[in-house]
Amino acid sequence: MPDLSPRRRILVLAICCMSLLIVGLDNTILNVALPTMQRELHTSVSGMQWTIDAYTLVLASLLMLAGSTADRIGRRRVFMAGLVIFTLGSLLCSLAPNLSSLVAFRTIQAVGGSMLNPVAMSIITNTFTDPRERARAIGVWSGVVGISMAAGPIIGGLLVDSVGWRSIFWINLPVGLAALLLTWRYVPESRAERPRRPDPVGQLLVIALLGSLTYAIIEAPSAGWTSAQILLCAAIAAGALTGLLRYEPRRVDPLIDLRFFRSTPFSGATVIAVSAFAALGGFLFVNTLYLQNVRGLDALHAGLYMVPMAAVTLVVAPLSGRLVAARGPRPSLLIAGVTMAASGLLFAAFDGQSSTGLLFTGYVLFGLGFGMVNSPITNTAVSGMPRAQAGVAAAVASTSRQTGQTLGVAITGAVLAGGLAGTAAPGAYAAAFPDAARPAWWIITGCGLAVLLMGAATSGRRARESARRTAERLELASSAA
Repeated sequence: MPDLSPRRRILVLAICCMSLLIVGLDNTILNVALPTMQRELHTSVSGMQWTIDAYTLVLASLLMLAGSTADRIGRRRVFMAGLVIFTLGSLLCSLAPNLSSLVAFRTIQAVGGSMLNPVAMSIITNTFTDPRERARAIGVWSGVVGISMAAGPIIGGLLVDSVGWRSIFWINLPVGLAALLLTWRYVPESRAERPRRPDPVGQLLVIALLGSLTYAIIEAPSAGWTSAQILLCAAIAAGALTGLLRYEPRRVDPLIDLRFFRSTPFSGATVIAVSAFAALGGFLFVNTLYLQNVRGLDALHAGLYMVPMAAVTLVVAPLSGRLVAARGPRPSLLIAGVTMAASGLLFAAFDGQSSTGLLFTGYVLFGLGFGMVNSPITNTAVSGMPRAQAGVAAAVASTSRQTGQTLGVAITGAVLAGGLAGTAAPGAYAAAFPDAARPAWWIITGCGLAVLLMGAATSGRRARESARRTAERLELASSAA
């Protein structure tokens, strides 16, 4: 990539952030619309889970392929293709006549989405080569998550209450088209010096692993944990995982380069990403159903209730980026783990939903934790890796996020559906919801504790030394090849 002026680098960052904005808005707006969609499409809790997880599942399955493809054929080219497909998928979602069509069109959206965030992060990594500048840029990038979380519930509530749930997908159309034109005009093309070869076997194994695992978790409450189809899915997931661990190390250019995980910070960032985004997915899913189906709020007021969480994330995320640049990832990760765990514990053990004051306290704590966690994940994932493999490293981090969100929605939705079984009457549903949701809150608490413990264990001096050694080995291996 050619050297760019400071103004041009900022413009590239802004364009890349636009892709994160539409993907982030899509997730938060959709959560607000779930109860309305559930009523109009006449579907169950598991049907609502699939509208989210069909997207995140496909996204998680294809992110690493998109990252390596962008490194090989051109990051700008893949990024523009992603914008086109995501925008088209959004248009199709707005026209979906039923749940099956909506789920199918969400997968098209996800194919485009898989080409956006990891490729945009690779572009940012190759644009901002100074470590401190890169950390600050990643802080701005993470702040866009806060913007989407803050704006999404309000925009979604307004659109659902005034126009209908289909309009939530229209917001992606003008932003996607604007980002496409700006990318074509201002973002320079870049590639890895040594392109990585495709790995179709690895790609199929990843799809089999994530797809079978997610299906088993979502459908188990209705089908039964010991039913033939659930046991078959579990066997497929186990076989796919075994295949990945045995097959990938034998390839010169594996889809998942397991050598990355010799870096303790990188491995920690992966686990932290899964845990943090599992907490986020579960948090948004459970809260949206509670606010609208139990408290009886409309979509707009439910969105307004969640603004404190999103606003804190918006404010804290850029500060976390500066903190990472100045002091490394450890302080941000410790703060994130403590506050996310405290938020989950407030709901699980102290009935945080019983009063509006406790509810908002839980939202603020979670927003603080989530705002802190994103920058250290991304910075740790890409900063210790060779720039030639920035796309793959960023894709692994993004895959961890989407895998976590997929599992968070699947697991919390499964325990919630199990607790609400047989409560079809509105009064019975509302009465049973707090106890049915309690296991989900304990799961979210556990995710926060995982962030805390892994952040403490993988951000010290020895961990940084392992990252340095891993980067040197990867550079030598790349040079030898």
